Amino acid sequence: MKKSLLNFSRIFVGVLFIFSGLIKANDPLGFGYKLQEYFEVFHMDFLSGWATGIAILLCVLEIVFGALLLFGFWRKQVTAGLLLVIIFFTFLTFVSAAFKVVTSCGCFGDAIPLTPWQSFSKDLVLLALIVYLFKYKEGIHPVTENKGWQNALLFIVLAGSMAFSQYTYSRLPVLDFLPYKVGANLPELMTIPPGAVPDEYQIMYNLKHKETGEKKVMSDKDYLKTEIWKDDNWEIIGTPESKLVKEGYKPKIKDLLITDASGTDYTKELIENPYYNLVVVAYNLKETNDDGMAKINALALNATEQFNIRPVLLTSNSAQDADAYSKRMKLFMEIFYADAVPLKSMVRANPGVLLLKNGVVINKWHYNSVPSIDELAKEYFAK
Repeated sequence: MKKSLLNFSRIFVGVLFIFSGLIKANDPLGFGYKLQEYFEVFHMDFLSGWATGIAILLCVLEIVFGALLLFGFWRKQVTAGLLLVIIFFTFLTFVSAAFKVVTSCGCFGDAIPLTPWQSFSKDLVLLALIVYLFKYKEGIHPVTENKGWQNALLFIVLAGSMAFSQYTYSRLPVLDFLPYKVGANLPELMTIPPGAVPDEYQIMYNLKHKETGEKKVMSDKDYLKTEIWKDDNWEIIGTPESKLVKEGYKPKIKDLLITDASGTDYTKELIENPYYNLVVVAYNLKETNDDGMAKINALALNATEQFNIRPVLLTSNSAQDADAYSKRMKLFMEIFYADAVPLKSMVRANPGVLLLKNGVVINKWHYNSVPSIDELAKEYFAK
């Protein structure tokens, strides 16, 4: 029984750590954004600039720990390391859940979104299993006693996880779990379909008895059902509060608003353009890769001159900053504005490019992998 539980714990924890690390390594920039939220909550803003690097390090650490646990190598060091990691994450998820400081922990990236309490529950289970592994670590036996093979396997896992993280960081996620993925119909994802169940609210009344001073809090349904409103001795104090009882259908894209410098809404016009259009996304122009932007700008110019393609730039910067940047870079594209949150979800690059047609994401690219005008023409424009 003890051996079976030990093996189960080792396999379950090892596989889960590898899965969690790979999912986040698939999107290290997105994990870095999540870490920035935690840094802000704990007043550690000085680490924000290192968020992506720390994200990659944590992903690699999870994958390596999980693999070494499955291999059974260096059991004392690995189980001790796992215990420290899970204690830290359990504390973090408890703080997030108890104080509602971060609404999603990012444990499995955008692939499997968990609420803080779900994540805390998951960490408690892992904590119990890892404590068991640490206590009975002498029962963990390596798949090989050969030191050369052990070092070689460690190097392969370490190098592979680092290479994968670097690839997805310098390109785009291999698997895109975000609503702006290739093939997504953006207008459909921004609307609530007919017949969908809306949010359910109830009105809460604060009541006070004029003679006794007794106070009650009552929902609108109970207020009508009990007919307390007929009793002149009870009066409503303050403004009734609206309370969410049950969440209804939520569109996958609910926070995208694209405007010009004067605040005019261009969301529908740009998103539902029936022709090909290039949407360049640079959520923060102060951190945008200038070489990448120059390459994209040249592509936009050629696409417009040769195929009458409309290129636009979306940013969250101020109009003044965007105008100064446009003049410095001699940009050949219209500039529009949106909140940084949806822009970060559109494409994990700064800058990045989306090719849209009739509201559908035809393709998208990191600035490191932007195709040439000839490649675009052959694949899309000349057809």
